[in-house]
Amino acid sequence: MAKKVLVVDDEKLIVKGIRFSLEQDGMEVECAYDGEEALRLATENAYDMILLDLMLPKMDGFEVCQRIREFSNVPIVMLTAKGDDMDKILGLEYGADDYITKPFNILEVKARIKAIMRRTGVKETAPAKEQVIESGDLKLDLDSRRLFILGREVNLTAREFELLELFVTNPNKVFSREKLLQLVWGADYPGDVRTVDVHVRRLREKIEANPSEPKYVHTKWGVGYYYRG
Repeated sequence: MAKKVLVVDDEKLIVKGIRFSLEQDGMEVECAYDGEEALRLATENAYDMILLDLMLPKMDGFEVCQRIREFSNVPIVMLTAKGDDMDKILGLEYGADDYITKPFNILEVKARIKAIMRRTGVKETAPAKEQVIESGDLKLDLDSRRLFILGREVNLTAREFELLELFVTNPNKVFSREKLLQLVWGADYPGDVRTVDVHVRRLREKIEANPSEPKYVHTKWGVGYYYRG
């Protein structure tokens, strides 16, 4: 089945170029040109990915991202102007999974999308494994991609869930930031390890009672991160 992508940008030439290129690769593409239209489409349809411009009419990309996160963990890639602060884009308030800076090469956009699609495809065809993982107070439902802590559901983005799943299934194993970038974002991901730090910080804000004194995801200084089983 063709992967379905929502492209959101008020610059119609950019949207046209992305749409043409993705459709050439067999993807189904829908488009929106303002934040309200984007939110409506995301509410009414199921997408495999959303490319979301930061500066939009009617409702900016930050608010659209936040609103989508209230009901969906679809991967969201922000399209931003150079100079925007990545920590702000991927920060605790918004829930984006990735970002691409403008002006961008369409080949970079396609590579980033395909990397996420490949990971999704691997999950769909992987051999059957335990679908519910329980570790202490945490319960991860791999089928529905949901996390529960002490019976209370905690909403995670796709990247955050993948990170936590990797940690929980490898207790006490220390992963370097470079290794996490490779395993979760893909070997061809062009971003740097700050992406990992931002996502770990965001994950801790959601699952730790006191993020500065974590119970679950710990830092081994100078090496990386690990989950204490």
